[in-house]
Amino acid sequence: MAPADARSEQWRSRRARRLAGLGWVRREDRADGTPVRFVADELLVLDDHFATARQAFAEQGFTVGDIVEEGDVPDGFRRVRLPGLDVARAARRVRVQAEAAGDTRVAAGPNHVFVSTPFEHAGPYGPPRPTAPGHLTVRDQEVPEVEVLVLDTGVWLDSPLPKDRYVTDDFESDLRAGAGIDDDGVRDGDVGHANFVAGVLLTRSERVRPRVMRIVDTFGVCRETDLIAGLGQAYDHQIINLSLGGYTLDDRPPLLLTAALARLLGSGDRVAVAAAGNDGQHDRPFWPAAYAGTSVSWRRRVIAVAAHDGRRISDWSNTGTWITLAAPGADITSTFVNHEGFDDGWAKWSGTSFAAPFVAAAIADALPGAGSARLAAEAVIAGAARRYGRYAGLA
Repeated sequence: MAPADARSEQWRSRRARRLAGLGWVRREDRADGTPVRFVADELLVLDDHFATARQAFAEQGFTVGDIVEEGDVPDGFRRVRLPGLDVARAARRVRVQAEAAGDTRVAAGPNHVFVSTPFEHAGPYGPPRPTAPGHLTVRDQEVPEVEVLVLDTGVWLDSPLPKDRYVTDDFESDLRAGAGIDDDGVRDGDVGHANFVAGVLLTRSERVRPRVMRIVDTFGVCRETDLIAGLGQAYDHQIINLSLGGYTLDDRPPLLLTAALARLLGSGDRVAVAAAGNDGQHDRPFWPAAYAGTSVSWRRRVIAVAAHDGRRISDWSNTGTWITLAAPGADITSTFVNHEGFDDGWAKWSGTSFAAPFVAAAIADALPGAGSARLAAEAVIAGAARRYGRYAGLA
């Protein structure tokens, strides 16, 4: 195996090994070997089809008394837990029955597991690497601020990310050399992810003020219910950066996420900028970015961002008919975390995670002139004059 291939394989299996060690995560593999991950024993179901769900549970040997109802779901939905439930089988059973009755909605599904999208699990780029300090924009007090909500990891304080340029209540603990450090020199792999995303925003725009909300852990993992809880706090923001996502059962839209985004983007003046994912998949939907290619009425409020390297789409970037734009995502320089090996706290890192805030920053810059987030996004898309393969993109 060539060195580049060996490194690719090392990072391809990295997060998979971690997720396999989480007892609450289950997976179903497609024929091509790519996995869908979801919370063990939990089913999300529309109220309208809960009777069918009970039948599906009975087929697996469960009784009504076995059902535990969990909270944290909107009205009109149920979140139930049954230890030992074959979640995928139950979800498909409810869907088939609902479709036979003429209901075209996704009637049931797992509580999907989503991951952040730095490029560290495949390909030649891998984990963050130390680099010389880059340059942040200088804040002009005369320029109106635009707050961009970043749903991500928490922020690490020991970082060159200027404390007066972002807002958060979600700080991570101090990083100590030697305490749970991985082979790449970074604890848990996604330490510093939010610092890096916020830094990309601040290197691109003098008017952006990132507001970071933690929904992803330092392994880069969250549940669908975690994401919708974060989106429930997004109504005061016109631009939402989502450097995360995942695949779903039968590639159908995630049940609760669809409802949450419909409420958030179906009215008001808001756009969501979402990373396309880094698995080199072609035309397989990666949610939430893939909503940009669906028929939902708010699809143009989702900007799906693939990554390019300055010349072409990176081979590890997901692609598909649902991609809106390409943006720089290979060997990006941004603020990271100060610790051993990163003495200046700056790093180079790759991923659609970092292409997304490039686009979010451009929309923020266009917002005052456009008059609305929707029109600002349309202006950025229309102004993307460069071509990267079949996609328009920002240079």
